Amino acid sequence: MTVEENKVVSINYTVRNEKGEVLDTSENGEPLNYIHGTGSVIPGLEDAMSGRNKGDSFSVEVEPEAGYGQYNEELVFTVGKDRFQQGVDGLEVGSQVQAQTADGGVQVLTVREIGDEEVTLDANHPLAGEKLKFDITVEEVRDAEDEEIEHGHVH
Repeated sequence: MTVEENKVVSINYTVRNEKGEVLDTSENGEPLNYIHGTGSVIPGLEDAMSGRNKGDSFSVEVEPEAGYGQYNEELVFTVGKDRFQQGVDGLEVGSQVQAQTADGGVQVLTVREIGDEEVTLDANHPLAGEKLKFDITVEEVRDAEDEEIEHGHVH
């Protein structure tokens, strides 16, 4: 069966940055399952998956524009320490914190700097600006069930 829209795809993968460092892998774990065509994986990976079949193994490089986007300095900002409801004890550079967005959603922010009165936060995805190399093996391809399509995720 071919990878196309509304197919459940199961892949084993390893993703590396340009230095060759492993950023994530399904090795020694469960394969990643997603519904193709729903935007569940980054666009560059989804494009590379289209037309593949069970058993296919391949590598693909994904540019930032087709991954997590270019790094945007405008998404780095400073807030007063008093804005942290739980306080700043235990907060470290590199820590990730959650903030409520204006529309009621949740956004993950990375702590870039901790000053005497303020904390600098970064709203970029941690992999923004990175070229990513994926090594993929397609383990399974099947039709998505109506309920999976309706819910937008694999059951």
